[in-house]
Amino acid sequence: MSAGLNTGDSAWLMTATAMVLLMTPGLAFFYGGMVRSKNMLTMLYMSFICIGLVTVLWFLYGYGIAFGDDAGGAGLIGWGDWRLGNVSVNALQGRIPEQIYVCFQLTFAIITVALISGSVAGRARFGPWLLFVVAWVTLVYLPVAHWVFASSGWINKWGVMDFAGGLVVELNSGVSGLALALVLGRGVAFRRGEGPRPGNVPFVLLGLGLLWFGWFGFNAGSALSDGALATRAFVSTMIAGCAGMLTWRLIEWLRVRHLTRLGSASGALAGLVAITPSCAYVGVEGAFAIGAAAAAVCTYAVELKLVAGYDDTLDVTGIHGAGGIVGVVSLGFLATGWDAGSAGLFYGGSVSVLGKQVVAVLAVGAYAFAATYLVGTAVDRLTRMRMTDEEQARGTDAAFADG
Repeated sequence: MSAGLNTGDSAWLMTATAMVLLMTPGLAFFYGGMVRSKNMLTMLYMSFICIGLVTVLWFLYGYGIAFGDDAGGAGLIGWGDWRLGNVSVNALQGRIPEQIYVCFQLTFAIITVALISGSVAGRARFGPWLLFVVAWVTLVYLPVAHWVFASSGWINKWGVMDFAGGLVVELNSGVSGLALALVLGRGVAFRRGEGPRPGNVPFVLLGLGLLWFGWFGFNAGSALSDGALATRAFVSTMIAGCAGMLTWRLIEWLRVRHLTRLGSASGALAGLVAITPSCAYVGVEGAFAIGAAAAAVCTYAVELKLVAGYDDTLDVTGIHGAGGIVGVVSLGFLATGWDAGSAGLFYGGSVSVLGKQVVAVLAVGAYAFAATYLVGTAVDRLTRMRMTDEEQARGTDAAFADG
């Protein structure tokens, strides 16, 4: 290996990669517990299958498109070494092996597309879902990842702050979930006005625990080192998740004098989502404020579907979409200015910092919605992704067993 290798940083990133990969099984249990028992196994498998599919795509061409040299100089798409086989085992990304960096970024892509499944839980056929995963990762995730994560991406070069994926993972999945939900239309249960009927609340809490554990790797691992920056991200993640959980419970009690286990889980998730883009850019107070603000916003955002009439079954848009927006935009106010020109308004920064964060939200949101709507429509027309009312009544597990 090169003399520039840092073995401590490399060991931490390998650990963080494994932690983030565990988030996808955690999400499977989280979603699986939230749906009715007749849909549980398919819901679990819709997340697990993303691990295999996205990994193959990533090693064939995904990494090259997302992180390769910019094509055309506009910061829109990469076009570098397409296959992982073209990345030498001795190549370094900073002071860590590039192959480990490739795997770390892969885990982000896996969970992002898996998140979308929650918006169409109980009414999407499994076979077409596989085609959607391939098309969505290729046409939506990879370009957005290049914009934000690659050093040559236009959002990255513009100076927008997104430490661990508030734009790429959270907003992207939330808006895409909304688009796919609109393509497939409202499910039978939603049209009947039936509320959620979680089939297994312990699964939900188990999933939250696995997600929270993995989130430390997600956020602190994005420092690509085991030093002070990772520590700041780690601590912020813990604080924001707890602030979100308690704030959601408080709002539940004030509104309906009733506390729910799902509310606690949703609040923690909202806080974790919102701190993702900001975990390394804010202090302890900022992390608490972001977690609390995200829970407050998401408490009401999840109810928009009842007013607007769209069936976002497991509230992917209401929590990941709205929470991602809170996290990205809050940096315009709460960023402490750890590097030049990045301070938010509350720390003496310029309003231009806030403006850039807002523009990035609008750009990623608009592209993700439009592209996902087109991809979802094409897949549905080619393979009938939406289940019939009769199939929904029987459940996705029965439909899957029937082929």
